[in-house]
Amino acid sequence: MRIIRKGSHTKYELKYHFAWITKYRYPVLRGKIALRVRALVRMLCAEHDVIILSGRVVPTHVHIFVSAPPNLAPAKLIQYVKGATSRKIQQEFPEFKKRYWGQHFWARGYFVASSGTITDETILEYFKHHDEQDNEDDFKIARFGL
Repeated sequence: MRIIRKGSHTKYELKYHFAWITKYRYPVLRGKIALRVRALVRMLCAEHDVIILSGRVVPTHVHIFVSAPPNLAPAKLIQYVKGATSRKIQQEFPEFKKRYWGQHFWARGYFVASSGTITDETILEYFKHHDEQDNEDDFKIARFGL
């Protein structure tokens, strides 16, 4: 799925797969809570110019595959999403106050992987076929640029 997005002075294609779990892996993401988590994630992503390409809310965790702008680090994005959803869910569903007494709905940490349309090998092959000067160095200077 190729999506080249444009900024004022950039063209980019940055996609990330995120996954995060509920605290203690409690299977609470069901019914109204699952629907509300999904709605909040959609809203927060839209606020940060992030396009959700696909996603799943299952009882113990959430997965999203997104296209994000280059000015938004993956760590910042997940911080916004987890923080805001945790706060809202605990405000809207007071029954979680006892279960999640530390005011954290989500467990610490998350999984993130980047995704692209070309492989590492393709990029390395591209670099390899430019004018080589120093066989000991992996960060070369092309002669035609001097």
